[in-house]
Amino acid sequence: MIRTLIVDDEQPARERLKQLLTAHPDVEVVGEADDDIEAAERITELSPDLVLLDIQMPGASGLDVAASLGKPRPAVIFCTAFDQYAVDAFELSALDYLLKPVNRARLAAAIDRVRMASAPAGRDRALEQLTQASGMAPTRFLAKRGNRFRVVPVGEVVAFTFVDGITHLTTASEQLSMQPTLASLSRRLDAEAFFQVSRNAIIRLDAVREAKPFNDGTGEILLSNGQTMLVARRRWRLLLDKLGDL
Repeated sequence: MIRTLIVDDEQPARERLKQLLTAHPDVEVVGEADDDIEAAERITELSPDLVLLDIQMPGASGLDVAASLGKPRPAVIFCTAFDQYAVDAFELSALDYLLKPVNRARLAAAIDRVRMASAPAGRDRALEQLTQASGMAPTRFLAKRGNRFRVVPVGEVVAFTFVDGITHLTTASEQLSMQPTLASLSRRLDAEAFFQVSRNAIIRLDAVREAKPFNDGTGEILLSNGQTMLVARRRWRLLLDKLGDL
């Protein structure tokens, strides 16, 4: 049985998908969500095999929701009204998508692909490839405060760090946890806005307030939230070049 979660901010769209899925006896709809935060919470709670995920939602997009999840992620079929440029990116990444309004035959083909799905690691790589191929670097992030998700706009991010096996998102006032690894984040972030200063830290370039060199070739930066951070020797000169371009 393919346990399925439907995510769309429009109830008629969710009802249509549920009706179309009745033609597939091995598909069980285990829940619904109508926004980004509820989607992330329901996926974490229900651990579905498949998510039918609307891309265009208030708050974080469906792509951001999928990227915020820990590995292995469920299979995802994106529902989109995007233009042909974005559709081309989906085809390049081998992730499945449905153009709205969803039709019965196209949904059936997508479900068949899920039945013959590649390994979860392949889906993870495909999601990162989609972001890179389409130029859709995230503008919002889903991070957790306790048991609740919060949408963090990119402009509020000061740094991402990896400490004691947990990825953290730091803002001016708080530290939130995230499920994606730092390596996964680094492949999705806008290289013009973020920079990896060490193995365990990525900073937003606009958040750097001071940069202090050390005699051994390393350095230290002061961030907008008052936090200081060491910069690895092989990253120091690159960071100064990036800061000079701002």
